[in-house]
Amino acid sequence: MTSDRRLFDFLDDLEGQAAALYAAEREAEAIDRSRAEYASVTLGGRLMASLDLEVGLQVDGVGPLSGRLRRVGTGWCLVASRLGEWLVPLAAVTAADGLSERAVPEAAWPAVSRLGLGSVLRRLADDSTPCRVFTRGGGRHEVVLRRVGADFVEVDVVGEPPRRRVLSLAAIGAVQSQTEVG
Repeated sequence: MTSDRRLFDFLDDLEGQAAALYAAEREAEAIDRSRAEYASVTLGGRLMASLDLEVGLQVDGVGPLSGRLRRVGTGWCLVASRLGEWLVPLAAVTAADGLSERAVPEAAWPAVSRLGLGSVLRRLADDSTPCRVFTRGGGRHEVVLRRVGADFVEVDVVGEPPRRRVLSLAAIGAVQSQTEVG
């Protein structure tokens, strides 16, 4: 073997080692980048990718809830079950099953999906829709929604005697409606 050939073999070997190191670094960087990007995925994004799927949710104050995922908005989702439609604040969801492996970033959501929980509750209030409001602590209220503030909803409690009550939005686990919400 000539000295030139040995030199070329040596350089080829060094180049191969450098390429292998570079590939290993790129793979590690890609894994880190993938983890960092996934860390920005929200429950809302996973739910948005799961529209029209049968899902199961574990909801504070309600327990297990299953049905077809009809809508998702900023901080809420709407599930249609055989018992009616359930408006669920995402803060009350403790677990979810049946979701798509994909996610849709909020920037890609339709404009109407960027409406918050208060907007959906205002629609129910405008229609004087009778509802059951389940609180995250386990309470249940038969009500007609009247007005929605920044962090509360004012309701008329159904019963004898009827009375007006204010419920904190943060305390709501779910709102069940017999009529179509969305």
